[in-house]
Amino acid sequence: MSKKSQKRNAYLILLTILVGFVSYFAYTYFVLNTANIKNNNYVFLYIEKKDGYEELLSKIEASNVIENMEAFEWLAARMDLSEHVYPGKYRITNGMNARQIINLLKYKKQEKIKLSYNSQIHNLEEFVEYTDLKLELSADDINDWLEDEDKLETNFGLNPGNAFALVVPGVYEVGWAITADELFKLFRERFRKIWNDSRKKQANALGYSIPEIMIMASIVQSESGIASEQAKIAGVYFNRIKKNMLLQADPTLKFANENFDAQRLLNEDKEINSPYNTYKYKGLPPGPIALVTAQAIDATLNYKRHNYLFFCAKPGLNGYSDFSVNYEQHRKFASAYQKALNEKGINR
Repeated sequence: MSKKSQKRNAYLILLTILVGFVSYFAYTYFVLNTANIKNNNYVFLYIEKKDGYEELLSKIEASNVIENMEAFEWLAARMDLSEHVYPGKYRITNGMNARQIINLLKYKKQEKIKLSYNSQIHNLEEFVEYTDLKLELSADDINDWLEDEDKLETNFGLNPGNAFALVVPGVYEVGWAITADELFKLFRERFRKIWNDSRKKQANALGYSIPEIMIMASIVQSESGIASEQAKIAGVYFNRIKKNMLLQADPTLKFANENFDAQRLLNEDKEINSPYNTYKYKGLPPGPIALVTAQAIDATLNYKRHNYLFFCAKPGLNGYSDFSVNYEQHRKFASAYQKALNEKGINR
């Protein structure tokens, strides 16, 4: 073998050793440097809007999921993570290596937050509190939007007094770090799907605004969950308004007194001095008393035409009601209902 060949072979051996060393280094640093989460299968990393690259690294280090932060930072620098810091909620699972974690953050592979707005949200304050707990948004951020008359009018045709109507019940999947404008854009999209041209025309034909229909529908919905009953109940309330009578809607008393789970109302509940007390103040209350479903809106828009002025829940408490054209008849039905409550031991 010539000296030239020997020299070439020596270079090849040296290169092989060097490649092996680099491969071992890379394997040790970037493959074996995996997330090691004790007592759990994953951990959430919350990156706030104000966080920069240094805050991101500090939060990763504080989470104790990476054993070799020096190696992590070395790779993160070469993958340009500092140029891709995005706020959000990220799930780091056991066994993820450094490259996978960096890609998770770099490409905004965020966890989605499910916001469930349903009958458990009774008023605007509870809506704000719930949303504040679920997202980075603060209660102040949300309230600022809800108190902005121009934004409410432009986007929903509402005002701060009836802003609760903008929340269409259902599930919303959003990023944890969503902005207030982005969140209310989603609300607007759902709201406009409900209030399409057809429903708008129906409301106009009845001589009522969208907020007024929403308020009426919230009362009707709170009286019964049965569509046919809702349409019939809506007819009673529209009849009472036409005759300039008090609505005397029990659900508005629950709302005013915040007795949301009460099965029985007392005379003292009627004494509260609130614009939502329809036993004291004529007409519709200033805002909805519940998150309003499309079913209740349609039942209200297509209310049953009849001559009834009173109704009372049936003694069977099955969601149906007995309807009356005069107070004398209504008193008989009310007496039967009260007797049923007494027999069942329902005092509140």
